[in-house]
Amino acid sequence: MPWHPMLVHFPLALTVTACALLLGARLLRRAELAAVLATVGTWNLCLGAALAMITLGTGLAAILDLNVGAAARASISTHAKWAIFTTLALVLLAVWRGAGTESRSRPSWLFVIVLLAATGALITTGYRGGQNVYRFGIGVDTTAVRP
Repeated sequence: MPWHPMLVHFPLALTVTACALLLGARLLRRAELAAVLATVGTWNLCLGAALAMITLGTGLAAILDLNVGAAARASISTHAKWAIFTTLALVLLAVWRGAGTESRSRPSWLFVIVLLAATGALITTGYRGGQNVYRFGIGVDTTAVRP
């Protein structure tokens, strides 16, 4: 069962949402609303990081059965490296936010900047994965998979 294509959108959506919510929590002046945004953003970030780990595992498992050319293999390798980096970054951010601070507290500017960078890296990872599908037909073209 090809789990990777079904799971890839969850870490993206949860992380982008977490980034927006935590940035909003940092910028808003109303403490009550900022606390709600911070709490929901923290939960989204932690769920996004957990699903990123699962998605990374399914992606690494999916490449085991591929029989592709050199250009496609290089593209897959680049995507996998970005995925490993961004998953590690998200897990570290989730630990920093989820275990290191009160979920209702406003995130620091340093945290928000690092989260913005990690979110950008995750979007780049998704773009590279999309290139694997739409440019090389990986996961779509039956000739890309060993019988």
